[in-house]
Amino acid sequence: MAVRAAVLPAVGAPLEITGIELPDPGPGQVRVRLAAAGVCHSDLSLSDGTMSVPVPAVLGHEGAGTVVAVGPDVTHVAPGAPVVLNWAPACGTCHACSLGEVWLCANALNGAAAVHAHTADGTPLHPGLNVAAFAEETVVSASCVLPLPPGVPLTDAALLGCAVLTGYGAIHHSARVRPGESVAVFGAGGVGLAALQSARIAGASRIVAVDVSPAKEDLARGAGATDFLLASAATPREIRALTGKQGVDVAVECAGRAVSIRAAWESTRRGGRTTVVGIGGKDQQVTFNALELFHWGRTLSGCVYGNSDPFQDLPVLAEHVRAGRLDLSALVTERIGLADIPGAFENMKAGKGGRALVVF
Repeated sequence: MAVRAAVLPAVGAPLEITGIELPDPGPGQVRVRLAAAGVCHSDLSLSDGTMSVPVPAVLGHEGAGTVVAVGPDVTHVAPGAPVVLNWAPACGTCHACSLGEVWLCANALNGAAAVHAHTADGTPLHPGLNVAAFAEETVVSASCVLPLPPGVPLTDAALLGCAVLTGYGAIHHSARVRPGESVAVFGAGGVGLAALQSARIAGASRIVAVDVSPAKEDLARGAGATDFLLASAATPREIRALTGKQGVDVAVECAGRAVSIRAAWESTRRGGRTTVVGIGGKDQQVTFNALELFHWGRTLSGCVYGNSDPFQDLPVLAEHVRAGRLDLSALVTERIGLADIPGAFENMKAGKGGRALVVF
């Protein structure tokens, strides 16, 4: 069956909106009709080579939709069921999984090397980060499909597949923010806005949003920020001024840039926690001297997929949505069509907007 999709023909090449041929679901596979897909910065990192991906590929890893058909041996979902796509399904058997660290699963991205579909001329296509959500329909492994809990709008639920799990997990699982603590979030894109909302849910007392764009202030304050700062060399000093010259208890970096990682570190109080969520390139070198590492006693940690277990965290997030504590629509800055994805990529390159949502 032919469907339209956004195809990355080669690393560094523009996305092409074209027809592709999807197979019927085989054993252990599910076919999903997409309702929406988020345009995440990780997709841009795949397209420009910051993260490696077999090409040509259908990108898009943050999506939700309705099950159209299931292959043999699939029992946890049926046709007509609303689902969220999970781009990093844990194998359950590797060393990380045996430790309960499913977000570090060694085999989570094995499916990206598979042949997912074909172009009209028969060229094999790979599924980006497993799920190929930049398409009207997709066929994925059953392990990539999470039943959507009731009470969550299907279109907005797409954001639960990456931005919200990552931002929520950075606050609750990685940094483990406690009530009354102060938090700074560097980068007010989709993940950053989710982290701001999550800091509010965690009971943070002061929540400082930092971004290079003044246009992000209203979005950040709407998500829960008590303060907004334009990123500059003076940002750490400004944050210390807001926190009794101490620095924040927790800083979360969502941009993946050396300068903002360093600023987040310097904005954290002595003994505080700095969590790096942003995906930076190998050229983004961050340096520390041995004395400051000893003196400040800070914890610096990376954070993959929010250190989340989607099967456990999705019901928790759904309850926050139903209770009105988590506003998914507030994370969406524009709703676009499939043909508009290349333009959304250009906006991300320019640092514009928060999170574009492709609505099918």
